[in-house]
Amino acid sequence: MLEKLEQVEARFETVNTLLCQSDTAADPARYRDLMREYKTLTPIIETFRAYKAALARAAEAQTMLESEAEDAELRALAQEELTAARSDADALRETLKRQLLPRDPNDERNVIVEIRAGTGGEEAALFAGVLFRMYSMYAERKGWHLEVLNENPTELGGWKEISFTVTGEGAYSRFKFESGVHRVQRVPETESQGRIQTSAATVAVLPEAEDVDVQINPTDLQIDTFRSGGAGGQHVNKTESAIRITHLPTGTVVECQDERSQYKNKDRAMKILRAKILEAERQKQQDAIAGERRAQVGSGDRSERIRTYNFPQSRVTDHRIGLTLYKLDAVINGDLDEIIDALVTADTAEKLKSEA
Repeated sequence: MLEKLEQVEARFETVNTLLCQSDTAADPARYRDLMREYKTLTPIIETFRAYKAALARAAEAQTMLESEAEDAELRALAQEELTAARSDADALRETLKRQLLPRDPNDERNVIVEIRAGTGGEEAALFAGVLFRMYSMYAERKGWHLEVLNENPTELGGWKEISFTVTGEGAYSRFKFESGVHRVQRVPETESQGRIQTSAATVAVLPEAEDVDVQINPTDLQIDTFRSGGAGGQHVNKTESAIRITHLPTGTVVECQDERSQYKNKDRAMKILRAKILEAERQKQQDAIAGERRAQVGSGDRSERIRTYNFPQSRVTDHRIGLTLYKLDAVINGDLDEIIDALVTADTAEKLKSEA
């Protein structure tokens, strides 16, 4: 591990030097990539240097113990310092192990989220709206920008489906744990007998792809235009501005009808298409690696029921890690960090076990 850390520190110094050069500043793309690498390496280097300092303190205390054999008071102080320094070094070593785990290369990307109503009819569509509001408030708490790409609203204010982007540093690293089936248990407003109904919605989370990630041949695309539809008002127009794009080699279909401009709808639809193709390619690569650790946390399997929101008991349960919180109101108002932090911790523990 120390040899690897020395290499990381050498790379950190190289990146730092490159960032100070004028030709780097003149190349925005290169500067951005180097700055991203610098931010990634900085916490590792800070921990590594603190670790080396702790080892130096321990060595100095050990030397004092050996040289001041006749002075009981100094020996006691040296022993106390040696114990503290070793304790600090052990804790920092464990932190370094976590920091050196392979990073998801998509963690710093923006994210595309798709929510679709599942079983439960109109109640499922209303629940999809609850999830969208929850993610909107979470993004706001983080200082991220959310933009709706496409929506298919219902008459009662829910959504059959809605997709949106979240733009901000580390957005994917947090949202990626939301992929899967979300289940709700509550009494619908239309239920006169007070019976609890169970409904569901699926959430798909995709890292936003850049043009260089996915090369799409224009001849592989079938582009259709149609009139926007929906519940009325701004969602309906009289021109064929809505766009449907089919990627013929993979059969992937995306639609976008939220903008009145056909050009904007096409641009947004292509953004979603690139993300879907990138995700499909990533999944194919993962499936091809036989015997590779399959993380249950954040696997993104849509058939997996990941979380239940029980309104009568004000309870939220994440089934992947067995976490139950009795703070439903806070969670659906965007207070997701406690759940996501627990998922990150569980995922890290699985990776450490796999590395060991």
